[in-house]
Amino acid sequence: MATVILLRHGRTEANASGTLAGRTAGVHLDDLGRTQATRAGDRLAVVPLAELVSSPLERCKETARVVAARQARHDSVRPRVHSDKGLTECDYGEWQGRKLRELARSALWKTVQTNPSAATFPGGESLPQMQARAVDAVRRRDAAVGSAHGSDAVWLAVSHGDVIKSVIADALGMHLDLFQRIQVDPASISVIRYTDARPYVLATNSHEGDLSWLAPKHRRKRTRSRADQDAPVGGGAGPGTPA
Repeated sequence: MATVILLRHGRTEANASGTLAGRTAGVHLDDLGRTQATRAGDRLAVVPLAELVSSPLERCKETARVVAARQARHDSVRPRVHSDKGLTECDYGEWQGRKLRELARSALWKTVQTNPSAATFPGGESLPQMQARAVDAVRRRDAAVGSAHGSDAVWLAVSHGDVIKSVIADALGMHLDLFQRIQVDPASISVIRYTDARPYVLATNSHEGDLSWLAPKHRRKRTRSRADQDAPVGGGAGPGTPA
């Protein structure tokens, strides 16, 4: 198993106007969104990424390409951006393209807020379906990255707000009905380290700060020991501890 950095795409005009873009084609980063993506890319430049994976939607691919360019400036190697349909936005069906203020007046809105495990979007998918395919995509790829590059490997998944929230909720062992308690802003970074024992949520909704502590400390492909995977009693010494 490895460590995944979950990056939400930068802001779009749809976000700024309060429109639920969903899977609408042609939704791009706005000026602020590009600035946000650049800032996230600069933070991530110090972390060698074993893989860079994106939702197939334009706003995520644009964000991922900015990160890849920043990686190249730091390491002279520009990672290839892979696409994974499992990371795509929720299929909001008939809600897609509508204003959030309008949707907030519907009965389903309250279900989405208070009982999301029972929410199915008309003509689209349910929130449990979204979570199941997103978690499967992340866990499956994480296992492949760990097998290919070692358990210290770090990879990046660029996706969408509700998708990332659902993956974090799964890692926390949190029922989907509580996932609205998690905040994931545009271009924010969240981090999950998967192990055979359990997932560890290392960060959520991060906008600032040094990420060099995520860089693999071992040059050779490495498998974590049982002690590495267990939760340290008392909290441990943190990521700066010498190997």
